[in-house]
Amino acid sequence: MKRVAFYTLGCKVNRYDTEAMIAQFEQPGYQIVDFKREADIYIINTCTVTKQGASKSRKITRRAKRRNPDALVAVVGCYPQVDPEQVMEIAEVDLVVGTKGRSKIVEFIEQAISSKEQLNFVQDMDEKEVFEEVPIQNFTERTRATIKIQEGCNQFCSYCIIPYARGSLRSRELDDVMAEAGRLVKHGFQEIVLTGIHLGEYGADKENLDLVKLIKELLTIAGLERIRLSSIEGTEVSEELIELIAESEKLCRHLHLPLQSGSDKVLKAMNRPYQVADFKKMIVMIREQVPEIAITTDVIVGFPGESEADFEKTYQLMKELEFSDAHIFKYSKREGTPAAGFKEQVHSKVKKKRSKKLRELTAELARNYQQQFIGQKLEVLLEESRDYKTGLLTGLTDNYLRVFVDGADDLAGQLVEVKLKQEAGRIIGSLE
Repeated sequence: MKRVAFYTLGCKVNRYDTEAMIAQFEQPGYQIVDFKREADIYIINTCTVTKQGASKSRKITRRAKRRNPDALVAVVGCYPQVDPEQVMEIAEVDLVVGTKGRSKIVEFIEQAISSKEQLNFVQDMDEKEVFEEVPIQNFTERTRATIKIQEGCNQFCSYCIIPYARGSLRSRELDDVMAEAGRLVKHGFQEIVLTGIHLGEYGADKENLDLVKLIKELLTIAGLERIRLSSIEGTEVSEELIELIAESEKLCRHLHLPLQSGSDKVLKAMNRPYQVADFKKMIVMIREQVPEIAITTDVIVGFPGESEADFEKTYQLMKELEFSDAHIFKYSKREGTPAAGFKEQVHSKVKKKRSKKLRELTAELARNYQQQFIGQKLEVLLEESRDYKTGLLTGLTDNYLRVFVDGADDLAGQLVEVKLKQEAGRIIGSLE
């Protein structure tokens, strides 16, 4: 049987989509191999959030063809959905598929093999979409599994290409989510991460369905020990969700709430649906009920028109809100978005300087958050792969602390209680 290799760029949703495609190929007996090996079919699941993401997608495509000139190379996902003509111009590409139709990926591949011609299966985004069900039976990563519960976005932030690449908001049926979660738990997964393009809006296109209702249903599954949420807008964190995190031992004490900027002027230009005061109020409300919660965030520096004063507001707000971690992104001009045409584009040297300053602050905030748990006992879900530098098993606490655990060789994939200490900048977990 032919060998298939996958390469995934971008977000957790993309990684989920790759796992779903892998499942499609495993069913008829295709052999899944590492992307670094020679394969008969290479599938690159692309990202187009930034110009660099599209560039990297092209490089990976050419690398695959060099590895095996006779292989069929398929480019799928956001990049071809947004710009199929540009992808088709890449000589090494044999097949193009967008963000729709991945449930038919095997069929598309076999058509491309038979035709021996470059094929384009990118479909237009209709106004009224339905969630494309591509069920997963298992995950290649053995510790935690991701479930995609929602697709698309109606927000249209001025810097973001995703609504054009993923289409309008649509939610997965509750029964389908429950069925997949049940299958994954039977395969031994104890933690499930709920993900989507606009997670907090899950159920908005359905009657009598929302994220809290789904979580409550998932909490009834025997053997499911942890539920973790991926990124969610702060404006969509309800009081009921906060109460659920506070009350349930299975719902992880971790929320990733994208801030993007600490300046109201910049937030307005970004078309974000809140002001700084709203965001601060939400953080206070969350911490009143869950004091030890990890709150992580995303911040964009160098957005068009961001002055030094705007940046300083962001810096001071991050310091005030004491995030436990943050992803810092330098604004990347993305053609096809309103912000690409904005005046007052910030110079790359300024973006680099501001990014460095926020990364240094982020490291300090992360250390401060970690420090309060040194000496405590927390549960860690041990991963099966070892840290390549130390050779130790590592894992995450429910509040997103990365812990290195010694003497746990027989405990991979299990939840273990450890006492935390700090050593050489790492959090070490001691079994007792």
